[in-house]
Amino acid sequence: MHDLTDLYQSVILDHNRRPRNYQVLPTANRVGSGNNPLCGDEITVYVQLEGDRIADISFQGSGCAISQASASLMTLNLKGQTVAEAEAITGNVIKLITTGDVKDDELSDLSALAGVHQFPARIKCATLSWHAALNAAKGDAQLITTEKGSD
Repeated sequence: MHDLTDLYQSVILDHNRRPRNYQVLPTANRVGSGNNPLCGDEITVYVQLEGDRIADISFQGSGCAISQASASLMTLNLKGQTVAEAEAITGNVIKLITTGDVKDDELSDLSALAGVHQFPARIKCATLSWHAALNAAKGDAQLITTEKGSD
C-alpha cells in the first residue's frame, strides 16, 4: 500500500508541476469558474462543445497542489466525452475523492485523488474544477463557490 501511496503522490505532484491543458482555449464556446475562498483556489475552465461532446477543454487558475492537479486530471478525462458522460465521470470522481474507495478494476491516474478523503479540508480543493467544468458544459455561467455548499 505504501508503494501505491507514493505513486498517487507522484501523480499529484507531476500534475501540479506540469499541469496539462493549462491555457486559455481560444476556441472555447463555454466557460465555467470556481472559487474556494478558504484555500484561495481560483479556477476558470474553458470548454469547446461540439453538439453534446466536449471537443476540447482547458483551464487556468491558481491554488494548492491538489486543486491544480485535479484540474489537470479533469481536462484529460473529460475531453472527448459527452456532457452526460462527463456528468457520470464527475460523479464517480467526487465519490472517489470523498470516500477514498478505489476499485481494482478502475485504477487510473484519477485514483491518485482517492487520498484526498483523508484531508476533509482539501475535498473542496479537489472537486472545484470538476463542478466548474460541468457548469461550463451545461452552459451555466454561475460562479461555483465552495461557500455555497459544493463538495
